[in-house]
Amino acid sequence: MQNNAGIDYTFCELREKDVVNVSDGKQLGRIVDIAIHCTGKVVGLVAAGEKKFFKNFTGNENVFIPWQKVIKIGDDVILVELLPVNTRELSK
Repeated sequence: MQNNAGIDYTFCELREKDVVNVSDGKQLGRIVDIAIHCTGKVVGLVAAGEKKFFKNFTGNENVFIPWQKVIKIGDDVILVELLPVNTRELSK
């Protein structure tokens, strides 16, 4: 819902939504940060990612989502389209 200032969503509203990748159906976590260019344009979102068992000491694996990959911001979910990542290849 847009208010009088022309704002569609606040950061507080975005961080309450789950992020789902439509390419593989995986839940990427919730929004923890927003990347903004010095011109004020939103460049992307940062999702908390899934917590790994051995990553308990270092925290979650954050996922950067380029703004162009955001498909839809719904009432409860943010849909994005990212290429599925093979985690086995990343660990090599």
